[in-house]
Amino acid sequence: MAETMEPMMAQWLEKANVLIEALPYIRRFHGKTIVVKYGGSAMVDHELKKSVIRDVALLKLVGFRPIIVHGGGKEITRWINKIGLETNFVNGLRVTDKETMEVAEMVLNKINKGLVSMMEKVGLKAVGVSGKDGSILRVDKKLAGGKDIGFVGEIKEVNTALLDTLLDNDFIPVICPIGSDDAYHSFNINADDAACAIATAEKAAKLAFLTDIEGVYRDPKDKSSLISELTIPEAKEFLKSGNVGGGMLPKLQNCIQAIESGVSRVHILDGRIEHCLLLEFFTNKGIGTAIIGDEEERYYHEQ
Repeated sequence: MAETMEPMMAQWLEKANVLIEALPYIRRFHGKTIVVKYGGSAMVDHELKKSVIRDVALLKLVGFRPIIVHGGGKEITRWINKIGLETNFVNGLRVTDKETMEVAEMVLNKINKGLVSMMEKVGLKAVGVSGKDGSILRVDKKLAGGKDIGFVGEIKEVNTALLDTLLDNDFIPVICPIGSDDAYHSFNINADDAACAIATAEKAAKLAFLTDIEGVYRDPKDKSSLISELTIPEAKEFLKSGNVGGGMLPKLQNCIQAIESGVSRVHILDGRIEHCLLLEFFTNKGIGTAIIGDEEERYYHEQ
């Protein structure tokens, strides 16, 4: 009997150790606002969706104050193609004419309410809003290399009044990146930019990007070179190294800007890994890359 109990006891002790490892992080960030930019494969794979929602539920239940900002570029493209509109890009930015803007707003609001429904099913109180609601996201027209690309917005102001009201009343805000200009026209906004602006305005303790990459590598060709933590000086030097390309370049620039504007930590995570938020937030090593302010802000690991 004792022999059969030994493997079970080892499993129980392993679970207990996991909880003990999480304790200092739960205590440190209890009551703090975190912003999760939800995107990539985690938005289209149903099982990954459920994993993210369960992670958010646990974060909420242990005292975090989550805000979700989501994108929807792939779904917007699918619908644009479905109804026969032409998709054009300038310097990597989608040209958004009036018809495209109408499709984008429809698709993003559909995604938004779907996420709210999933959260409600696991017992969370969630409210889906557009950046236009309560004038959360005010924008100016964004140009691409001096070229007009239509209804694409550059955030100039974040109004946190509605978000703070929701957070203070135990709701999770779920935000789609649509803003309005001074004439109250709708503008599409890059979801990464929206998440950074909202995290900065809220002085968030954490900003997490769910992506389709494992994190930041010193050598993109070497999977063993994943960087667990980068200070701002290290991140700036890394940008100069020439080893950053593709979609990681603007993302890393966004991370640096967010930290310099008051966000405590920014995480780049692989959203294809189940429970990536919990693994990054509650374990000593984590699984992605954390961008932090300076050497003194590196994680302290209580034993």
